[in-house]
Amino acid sequence: MIAAIMIGREGSTGFPGKNIFPVLGRPLCAYPLMAAGDAPSIDRIYVSTDSAAIKKISENFGAVIIDRPAYLASKEALGEDAYVHAYEIIKEECIANGESLELLVLLMANAPTVSAEILEEGIRVLRDQPETDSAVTVSCYNMWSPLRARQIVDGGHLQPFVPFETFGDPKTLNCDRDSQGDVLFADMGVSIIRPQNLDNMEDGLLPQKWMGQNIWPLENYGGLDVDYDYQMPQAEFWLKRNGIKPYEDC
Repeated sequence: MIAAIMIGREGSTGFPGKNIFPVLGRPLCAYPLMAAGDAPSIDRIYVSTDSAAIKKISENFGAVIIDRPAYLASKEALGEDAYVHAYEIIKEECIANGESLELLVLLMANAPTVSAEILEEGIRVLRDQPETDSAVTVSCYNMWSPLRARQIVDGGHLQPFVPFETFGDPKTLNCDRDSQGDVLFADMGVSIIRPQNLDNMEDGLLPQKWMGQNIWPLENYGGLDVDYDYQMPQAEFWLKRNGIKPYEDC
């Protein structure tokens, strides 16, 4: 059995109400549910949330609701802990039903940049490559190279966030955004993982330890998880570029 888990909580400080914010006539959280529902290999969709609105939307897509406890729905709570909580419930359900849990498809309510095709590709990769722990969507953002990152230090001035020596001889570095090669970020559209990744979370790579150690890239374009209102046009761009029509046009 392959299960999808979408997480999304009620509160958000950066962009209140982001998970249900309308984009192309649908709430933001509808898009990962649509992708999972259209993926033939996904047998069941679960949604872990404390939000009544997300629960109602998710039920319209046939999702099974997992009540996200308050201690996992705070600003300080980690997504990885919410995934583990949901996984433990699903695992017990599988045991009770005599089912074998093959893979988990981890989604986020604020990450609409995923398609059924991407999900199927990731599932195929894990089935074909037993040595691979996960397959995750990545987008190329060379403009955000760590070489360009800065932080404010004592006195209020900017200094490199990462020492230039990390990248080699500083005399050989330049400001061209492509000079360090492609800079790939996990855009959080999806992480397709083996269940043992959550059983052995501490063995995984930071910052998303649920991905394990051997991580396969699923190339995306302009993928993101929405944290601020100014990102909404990018999410809409991605959806339109990938053939999603406004709700009123469907």
